[in-house]
Amino acid sequence: MGESIRLLEDRREAGRMVADELARYAGKPDVVILGLPRGGVVVAYEVARALDAPLDVFLVRKLGAPGQEELAVGAIASGGVRVMNEDVVRGLGLSESRIEQIAAREQAQLERREQLYRGHTAPVELAGKQVIVVDDGLATGASMRAALTAVRRQCPERVVLAVPVAPPEVLAGLAAWADDQVCPVQPPHMEAVGAWYADFSQTTDEEVLRYLAGTG
Repeated sequence: MGESIRLLEDRREAGRMVADELARYAGKPDVVILGLPRGGVVVAYEVARALDAPLDVFLVRKLGAPGQEELAVGAIASGGVRVMNEDVVRGLGLSESRIEQIAAREQAQLERREQLYRGHTAPVELAGKQVIVVDDGLATGASMRAALTAVRRQCPERVVLAVPVAPPEVLAGLAAWADDQVCPVQPPHMEAVGAWYADFSQTTDEEVLRYLAGTG
């Protein structure tokens, strides 16, 4: 890590940093904040509070490589969207049937969390809105690309990618999926998002529910 780039204290401080760079969206009635579970919801909570905008959760699941769950071979998102990291798939020699097994397992988890977080509450309407999609950081960008692809299908006016930390090449690779990007910490080399946080403890489902209820 370069000396000029400091660690983020925790996700809430990271959210406030991101919100500072999104000040131009504050107080606008057509802005919606979407947090990617689970850690992204904590960051998104601070952004939504600072911008005085509604907060919702947007479900996305990474498709982890067998035996290397942190390595994303792709991701799925609400609305039936699936994106793949073709280079990783080829490098690992994964068969289509193995990919389908991984995707089916993660789809079940996505549906479980959708029911847990949302219950019978309808998602926030995104058509014609300025939608800010927030996560706690990007390593490969697969999950964010799936989320942005799914959000685009709902015809928003504008899509903004907002994360506290991500490498420049990953942000560049996502430029075509977002109209605007905000990322205050951009290390040139990055293997794991958690390495850039002093506190990167796991966010629980119960915490996600509190943040979504506005009681975080």
